Amino acid sequence: MSVIILAVFAAVMILLLVGLTRALKSPSTGFARSFAVVAMVLLPSVWLLAMLVYADSEMKKVSFCTSCHEMKPYGESLHVDDDESLSASHYQNNRVDKTKACYVCHTEPGLLGYMDAKLRGLHDVRVHYFGKAPEELELVAPYDNAVCLKCHGEAKSFLEGGGHQYPDTLIDALKAGEMSCLDCHDLAHHLED
Repeated sequence: MSVIILAVFAAVMILLLVGLTRALKSPSTGFARSFAVVAMVLLPSVWLLAMLVYADSEMKKVSFCTSCHEMKPYGESLHVDDDESLSASHYQNNRVDKTKACYVCHTEPGLLGYMDAKLRGLHDVRVHYFGKAPEELELVAPYDNAVCLKCHGEAKSFLEGGGHQYPDTLIDALKAGEMSCLDCHDLAHHLED
C-alpha cells in the first residue's frame, strides 16, 4: 500500500515540477502565474502529507517498536518457544500481522484508539530520546479487553472453546470489562531474566 502511495506522490510531484518550470519560463499569462503559486503551495503540502502517511505506516511496525533498547526484550519474546505467552503464540501462529503485531495488540479499536496509540507512541519516543526510560516497563493503564475482543469477540474458537463458555457469565463479564482477559492469560510476554 505504501508503495502505491509513494508512486502517486512521485507522479504528482513530477507533474507539478514540470508544470512549474513551464509556468516560470513564460510567466506572462495569468494562468502561468496562478499555476506557479498553486504549485509552490501544493509541492510542500503533498510532500508533507506523503511523509506523514509514510511515518504513520512505519511507526506501526514491530521493527520500529523494537528499535529502542528498552523494547528489545519484548520483540525477542515474540520468538520464544512458549505456548503460554500470548505474544509468542499470536505472533508465531499468524494470529496477528507479523509486521504490525505490537500495534495490533496494544491499540484499542476505533479512531480514539488510533489517536491514543499515536500520542502514547510520541510520549515513548520523547522519553527515550529526551528523558530516562524506567528500569521496568509497565502498562500505562489496565489492558483493555476491547483489544482482545476486536479479534476474538465473535470468533467461534473463543465463544465455544478454551473454557470461555464456563461459567455462562464469563464472556459477558469479559465484554463488560468486569474481568480482564489477563486474569487468566497472565503471561503476555515471556521475558528472559
